[in-house]
Amino acid sequence: MEVLIKSVEIVDRPSPLHNKRRNLLIKNGVIQKITTATLNAPKVIDGKNLKLSIGWCDMRAHFCDPGFESREDLNSGRSAASRGGFTDVLLQPNTSPVVETKNEVSYLRSGNSQELTQLHVTGAVTRGNQGKELTEMLDLHHAGAVAFSDGYEPLWHTDVFGKALQYLKKHEGLLINRADDRMLSAHGHMNEGIHSTLLGIRGIPKLSEELMIARDLALLEYHGGRLHFANVSSEVSLGLIKAAKRKGLAVSCDVAAHQLIYHDGLLEDFDTNYKVNPPLRDPKTIKNLRKALQEGLIDVLVSDHHPQDEEGKKLEFDLACFGMIGIQEMPALISQLAADIDLGRLIEALTYAPRKLLNLPIPSLKPGQPAVLTLFDPNKKWILDDRSNQSRSRNSPQFGKELIGKAVAVFNGTKSLVDPSILK
Repeated sequence: MEVLIKSVEIVDRPSPLHNKRRNLLIKNGVIQKITTATLNAPKVIDGKNLKLSIGWCDMRAHFCDPGFESREDLNSGRSAASRGGFTDVLLQPNTSPVVETKNEVSYLRSGNSQELTQLHVTGAVTRGNQGKELTEMLDLHHAGAVAFSDGYEPLWHTDVFGKALQYLKKHEGLLINRADDRMLSAHGHMNEGIHSTLLGIRGIPKLSEELMIARDLALLEYHGGRLHFANVSSEVSLGLIKAAKRKGLAVSCDVAAHQLIYHDGLLEDFDTNYKVNPPLRDPKTIKNLRKALQEGLIDVLVSDHHPQDEEGKKLEFDLACFGMIGIQEMPALISQLAADIDLGRLIEALTYAPRKLLNLPIPSLKPGQPAVLTLFDPNKKWILDDRSNQSRSRNSPQFGKELIGKAVAVFNGTKSLVDPSILK
């Protein structure tokens, strides 16, 4: 396959090509030329209104396979991810069985050689994600796990947490924790604030996140190692992380795209699709989270794609499950965020930052390099419905609505997915 992308704007902050328009020729999965000179090819894409970056990498997604394939399986998850612009996805370990042996790691990675979107594995820190007994993390590392976490379950046991940091130091492994003091957040369903009070719903205080982050940072300073916080959602959390970075601690964090767009006032209609954990916060907090991402204090932007079947969402609000799908809608969320955050910074948080933390190869926009690319149209309108949705679940507040911003082509070596409407 030989494709020419004409006059496309490149979004790649670390590169001298950032914000420049170039003609880019791809042949047999390799970038042949990047130039202003006129080129020809059998297939041509007019890039006048498009943006091109290295392939997007989602550092937090749940594909629910094995065990919960009715919500998502590896095929549907990959399909949704590729249409969302992702060449790489880091899967969470909360499956059945939990990702705690070499067999589970091998199963999740087994299709990578044939597929466009590459799946990377988070190994469980504790058996059954129960927080009590450590898994054989070194074996999981050798089997291919690139990070370690209990996923949406917090690492509540301080001794286990400390030992995990120590064991992972042997190979500079990354420990990821979802900071949540479950004793404080127990029975909560939304952000604790004025809206939870008005609606009569028990809230989840920011303190449940802040206390655990303070604890984890103290343990990190004591034991050493590398620590990443998933889904930060509090200004106090950001302050603690900023101070730890200034001390030189190896700490990083991410934020979910939906946390930067939706606010807790949207729950007034009790739409369970807005029920997520951490909960949607207030507009002031969202503004501060956006600022932290722009400034680089928040390192990574994630989808936190979390499918749930209808039986888990079509319930009374306090009985409904947490979670929202979002991996396929990511280009639309990016387009919306770009009104307030530099697009180059957003893409950097989706490409370079996660790969650096996970020690994954970083693609390069240079001739002779494999074409690992995402091409997206920030102004393309589309509707997320049963026809376009690739996930096996529908738990998105945007379902049935028109979205603006869409990935129109994804290249990963010799494998590609190109919207036929953009080819000439």
